[in-house]
Amino acid sequence: MLFTPRTPRVVAARRLQRRRDRDASGRFLAEGPQAVREALSRPGTVLELFGTPAALDRYADLAASAAGGDVPVSEVTDEALAALAETVAPQGLVAVCRHLDVSLQVALSRGPRLVAVLAGIRDPGNAGTVLRTADAAGATAVVFAGDAVDPYNGKCVRSSAGSLFHVDVVRERDPAATLTAARAAGLTVLAATGHGESDLDELVDAGRLAAPTAWLFGSEAHGLPVELAEAADARVRVPLHGRAESLNLAAAAAVCLYASARAQR
Repeated sequence: MLFTPRTPRVVAARRLQRRRDRDASGRFLAEGPQAVREALSRPGTVLELFGTPAALDRYADLAASAAGGDVPVSEVTDEALAALAETVAPQGLVAVCRHLDVSLQVALSRGPRLVAVLAGIRDPGNAGTVLRTADAAGATAVVFAGDAVDPYNGKCVRSSAGSLFHVDVVRERDPAATLTAARAAGLTVLAATGHGESDLDELVDAGRLAAPTAWLFGSEAHGLPVELAEAADARVRVPLHGRAESLNLAAAAAVCLYASARAQR
């Protein structure tokens, strides 16, 4: 018998759309075949897989992978899947996953050469996109610092396109402590800001991006707090050669992270 929106396990999973329930349970939802595939590639992450019969047939490899890892695979009605999903046109699969958090100390102890610090970034789409870009550039840790968005927010998970499962995810309430710890671990802390005194191209030409680096990004609406930017080793602006007033957060983060990735290689 297919699970319906009123089946207790579906009801319990649906509660994970709320942050307080995610925090209390240490669980979150990953929606769609791409996210489910990446979650399953990280053993012990997926706790249950929900899918419509059509989706479980279409993505039989994912259903088999889950079952082979002793993950319950539950068939649900289209209505139940729609209740679990947060997109307009869901793709038929939703996984219940356990939180992936590691402590800042553990993440830094692994000797990362590139880290992205999201200081107070509240927009989940922006946060997920920066996380995805950081992963693509070779960063091995992403720190959600201060009053930042929940990395397990549904939109953030979807925007990361599976990258959430590839990097160390750190949640640290004190941004200043993050900078102190990063510097103590041997990373240069660079604050990305449109008003920085250092030009990104000049840092590249001077070879200053080859060292292990933690990039500090602030919210698109408010940027970095002055005191946090001042605590960095340098404040860096992306040069604008045309008439655009500025770059959005995701674009600026991509330019900065890839400048470091190229210099380090």
